[in-house]
Amino acid sequence: MFGGIEYPMKVENNGKIKFLITDDHALFRIGVKTSLKHYPDIEFVGEAENGKQLLNLAEYLQPDVILLDIKMPVMDGIETLPQVKKILPNAKIVMLTMDDDVSMISNLMEIGANSYLTKNSDSDTIYEAIKTVHKNEYYFNEYTNKAMLNGLKSKRVVETLQPDEADLSEKEIQVLTLMCDEKSTKEIADIVDISPRTVEAIRDRLKIKTGAKSTIGLILYAVKHGIVEG
Repeated sequence: MFGGIEYPMKVENNGKIKFLITDDHALFRIGVKTSLKHYPDIEFVGEAENGKQLLNLAEYLQPDVILLDIKMPVMDGIETLPQVKKILPNAKIVMLTMDDDVSMISNLMEIGANSYLTKNSDSDTIYEAIKTVHKNEYYFNEYTNKAMLNGLKSKRVVETLQPDEADLSEKEIQVLTLMCDEKSTKEIADIVDISPRTVEAIRDRLKIKTGAKSTIGLILYAVKHGIVEG
C-alpha cells in the first residue's frame, strides 16, 4: 500500500510489457486497468496518483511503459517527465490529457515523451501505443503527426536545431531516413548491415551535428531540411 493505493509486488521479467498508470483520478486508473486486462502480452504493475508518487515507485517497479497524465496535483506530468526519464532512461512515456494542444505535444516529445494520447482513447488505441513505443520508441497518431509538422514553425522547437544544414554522410542520412520511417534500432541495423551499437553511435552523432536533443528533434530536422517529406 502506498498513499492509499495498492500495487503488486515487484514483478519479475516474464516477457510481458510492464506498464504503470499515473493519474489523479481513481476511476480513470481503474477503467484503464480493467480495459487492458485481456491483452496477454502486457501487464499492469502499479499506479500513482501524482508525479511524486511515481518517482517513489518507478525504480522499484521498473515499468517498461508509463502512462502519465499531464494535469495532476502535487506534481504534474510536465514536471515529472524529465525526472522520471533520469531514473528510468529506457522507460517509454505515453502522455495522457484531455487536450490536443499541438504546441504542447511538440514540447513534451522534445523533452522525452514517446507518445501523446487523449484520455478518451479506447483500450485498443492505448494497447497499441504501449506495444509500439516499447518496440519502436514512438507511437505516432493524428496528434503527434500534426504537432511534428506544426512544430517546425514553433520558435521553441526550431531553436534547438542548428540554423544551417549539417554536413551529414550518406550513411547518417540513411539511418536518419529509416528513423523517420519508425524503424527500430535492430531493424535499422539489419537494413544498413551494421550493428545495433553502431546505429546508436550514429544516432548520437546525428544529435551532435544537428543540435537535436532527442529522436523527435532529429525527425523534425529531417523534415525541415527536406531529407524526408513532411
